[in-house]
Amino acid sequence: MRSFKGYPRPDGKVGARNHVVVMPTVSCANGVAGAIARQVEGVVPLYHGHGCGRGGRDLELHFRALAGLLANPNVAAALLVGLGCEVVKARFLADMAEAGGKPVEHFEIQEVGGSRRAAQKGAAIARSLLETASACERVEASPQDLLLGLKCGGSDSLSGVTANPLVGEVADRVVAAGGTTVLTESTEMIGTSHILERRASDPEVAARVKEMIEAADRRTHEIMGPMASLVIAPGNLEGGMSSIQEKSLGCIAKAGTSPVMQVVDYAETPQATGLVLMDGPGYDTESMTGLAAAGVQVMMFTTGRGNPIGYPVVPVIKIASNTPLFRAMEDDMDVDAEAALDGASLTGAGDALEELLLRVLEGEQTKAELNGQDGIICLYTTNPAF
Repeated sequence: MRSFKGYPRPDGKVGARNHVVVMPTVSCANGVAGAIARQVEGVVPLYHGHGCGRGGRDLELHFRALAGLLANPNVAAALLVGLGCEVVKARFLADMAEAGGKPVEHFEIQEVGGSRRAAQKGAAIARSLLETASACERVEASPQDLLLGLKCGGSDSLSGVTANPLVGEVADRVVAAGGTTVLTESTEMIGTSHILERRASDPEVAARVKEMIEAADRRTHEIMGPMASLVIAPGNLEGGMSSIQEKSLGCIAKAGTSPVMQVVDYAETPQATGLVLMDGPGYDTESMTGLAAAGVQVMMFTTGRGNPIGYPVVPVIKIASNTPLFRAMEDDMDVDAEAALDGASLTGAGDALEELLLRVLEGEQTKAELNGQDGIICLYTTNPAF
């Protein structure tokens, strides 16, 4: 895999994008964040529905995920907008983000005179941050600087035959070149523990793989009871899938054949290089947040039914498992995996996908980016609100 040009960050990481973000620390500040983004073209708002009314494990997850998003190498600078009375304080997140050396500003709406004055103040700060970020230029980066997120959603019976193995081919190339791939959705690894344990780099990692998948299986049975074996979406069944085990076998194909080097928690940044598993939910928007917070610069997202969702600060390459889907949703799909493999070897099709990955790393926009398919940040929660 050849080198690519990316944006250097003070912590040594390299970004595929150069975003200036405005992040509300609590949902009550979403309106002001939106007003700032409307006034200042080029600023990316990171809306979410949390920041207060949570405690314990959820609070830890929220802090780690929001701080991780700010630390993502695709983010050049950030403005944090707090309300003032919430649990997730802007100054705490700012301190965490500033540790990485990025320009980070923050204020609270209750301290600056209300929403309109806060929006005016924020717009002025955002313009200054954009000016600072614009001075950053792309430099040559090694494949070792790459973290690639692996994701699927709206899978069908062809996903595990075309799209996922194709992504697995490129994932192996990234690892062979010294990069890192991150596979998440532990609920969609149920039934594959024996396979992934054998691929673990050492007994400790194997034990962690087993623990993660068994915990996901237990939670599924607690919630679904006798229907646990069918914990897949209606669209998956309509697409020809029979069970979670079939879906899981297709899911792990995205990870190729590389050894499992580490298992990390939700939104945790990998310390190992190579293939890393992340303990995270199957819900697409929650798991994508986990990947982005872990620091991936790009995601490859396979789909058989047609999921168009992207992510605010991370380009998402959409790979259709079948040609009818690609033709029906050509506005949203970047790659037709069935056509790519029709008469071609997996290696040959992998060459084209690898080249697309490198072009996206260097600035080519994905369909999701062109369509503004970024939505809101959806954070994983484990406990009911107070």
